[in-house]
Amino acid sequence: MPLHPFIEVMLEKLAQQPGLSEQSPEAGRAQVAAGREAVGKGPEMAEVRDLEIPTRGGSIPGRLLVPSADPAGLVVYLHGGGWVLCDIDDFDTMGRRLAADSGCAVLMVDYRLAPEHPFPAPLEDSEDAVVHGAELAASAFSRPVPLAVAGDSAGGNLATIAARRLRCRVTLAIQALIYPVTDCDFDRPSYRERSEGMPLKGRDMEWFFAHYAPREAWPTPDISPIRAQDLSGLPPAVVTLAEYDVLRDEGLAYARALEAAGVPVTLREIPGLTHGFIRLHNLCEPAAEELAAIGRDIARACKAARAEA
Repeated sequence: MPLHPFIEVMLEKLAQQPGLSEQSPEAGRAQVAAGREAVGKGPEMAEVRDLEIPTRGGSIPGRLLVPSADPAGLVVYLHGGGWVLCDIDDFDTMGRRLAADSGCAVLMVDYRLAPEHPFPAPLEDSEDAVVHGAELAASAFSRPVPLAVAGDSAGGNLATIAARRLRCRVTLAIQALIYPVTDCDFDRPSYRERSEGMPLKGRDMEWFFAHYAPREAWPTPDISPIRAQDLSGLPPAVVTLAEYDVLRDEGLAYARALEAAGVPVTLREIPGLTHGFIRLHNLCEPAAEELAAIGRDIARACKAARAEA
């Protein structure tokens, strides 16, 4: 399918800016933050609570977005940005929309970023945030609620790895993975076919990996989850992919690997869109439709979990 018209216009504007891998992490973070106003605002919440999340490396900031007095569940959300860029303010609008669409409270996690805090710091923060999320789900609302984990891009990577590492400790109703990073293989066809002219290029991914961890660590399952020997016992997964994305093929391969391990998978590839589209839900109708679909998937999983409790 051709690129969505909004995406075509967006790419023309992005072409006038330096690429992610052509600048420093600090400049990349500033470039992302400068686009917050264009993303727009999210729905009003019944409660917004900034809090501290305890982790083995010290406390990190979090933001709890509660859409109603009786949320259907709690979603721990891990934002994208290649383990290097972005924070919860960059994803506040999207988190609010996910809370409204799912009926669940959403805990946004400000995990530490590379290169200042390389692997395993972001993963440890994410894992500890899920554990804290389980405590909140059990006690922060009028009744215990099911727990879910979600994330996009590098956040999807952290979400599914945390789910695997915690599978004997924390019960998750669902994992929602939006164009997740699942491998360090930069030779997949989508890397060759969906790189140039796109918001995320193959060389950007190599730049992210290089800031995150030493090269010898890249193929390990705590960075490339598709290489884990055992994916069984993970929560049901929703895997959302973008047609024009270097990560498209590894996301598809990971969905198939989960299915082969007996994990129920809902897979959707959104035509005409690029990597990063989920933050554009206020600007691009297909992005809004997919975020709403993810919200419904999470709501159904939480309802099923409550029925089984």
